[in-house]
Amino acid sequence: MTPPSAADPQALAAAIASGDRAALARGITLVESRRPDHRAKARALLEQLQPGTGGAVRIGMTGVPGVGKSTTIDAFGAMLIGQGHKVAVLAVDPSSTRTGGSILGDKTRMAKLAAAREAYVRPSPSAGTLGGVTAKSRETILLCEAAGFDVVIVETVGIGQSETTVASMVDVFTVLMLPGAGDELQGIKKGVLEIADIIAINKADGDNQTAARKAATHYRSALDILAPTSPVWKVPVLTQSAVTGEGLETLWGTIKDHRAKHQAAGLFAKRRAEQSLAWMKAMLQERALETLTADAALRGFIREVEQQVADGVLAPSLAVEQIVNRAGW
Repeated sequence: MTPPSAADPQALAAAIASGDRAALARGITLVESRRPDHRAKARALLEQLQPGTGGAVRIGMTGVPGVGKSTTIDAFGAMLIGQGHKVAVLAVDPSSTRTGGSILGDKTRMAKLAAAREAYVRPSPSAGTLGGVTAKSRETILLCEAAGFDVVIVETVGIGQSETTVASMVDVFTVLMLPGAGDELQGIKKGVLEIADIIAINKADGDNQTAARKAATHYRSALDILAPTSPVWKVPVLTQSAVTGEGLETLWGTIKDHRAKHQAAGLFAKRRAEQSLAWMKAMLQERALETLTADAALRGFIREVEQQVADGVLAPSLAVEQIVNRAGW
């Protein structure tokens, strides 16, 4: 059966709410579109679905290159499905800075989830967005929740200075690290440690087990000198293996413990509220830019100003003033 067209947001919303996977894919494509007419329909779609969202466990997962994020998510998600959960994975691929293209290969790296009816894997290009997530990750999370997925995992591009964007849209932020990589603290930013809710040393199997325990000790020492992420939570350092499955039950138990403690202290609702406000501000900025570039004459003026800035004849601050004045703001 063909899913409803994006031209009818109400029918598309009903199909998504019924669990129609093709409709969910079409809805995500709609919210990711940059076309002004699609953006208006996407807003209408989200308005229809909003009441049925918010119930999922939202997990952010990041880590250094080669740490095994996709392998971990595949094994972790399969374990959760075995426990009766429905798992959605938003796997964000790095976009080319030259062409805007992306690899979009996560479905091949998550073979178990790709074949599971109770899972939905959505690769999306980051398109240069800071924070290692697609610009529409928040909207996509809501669509997945509306479709009945009770665990949503956001896999990010990797560790970077703007990784806080991930933490601003999930309930728990997990950082995966490698054992035995020389100086275990090398390659991880202090800022990432400050926002991590859980640190998990992956690939802790075979000959790596001793190195993993040593790395865990180093991370615990590093965390002792940092302020805690919340008054009710001490960041745990776990060891696990996505290959053997060892430690994945502990990871899930820790995620549930984090949620329970924050709910009991009233901090979970506060975090969700702060995330909603951050999302509102992000959408406001998007709409402002959309409005600013809607007029053809103004777009031409902006291009002229951009060229002057690029040529070094106009300071960026003055350029902004000229654009704002021309727009009449």
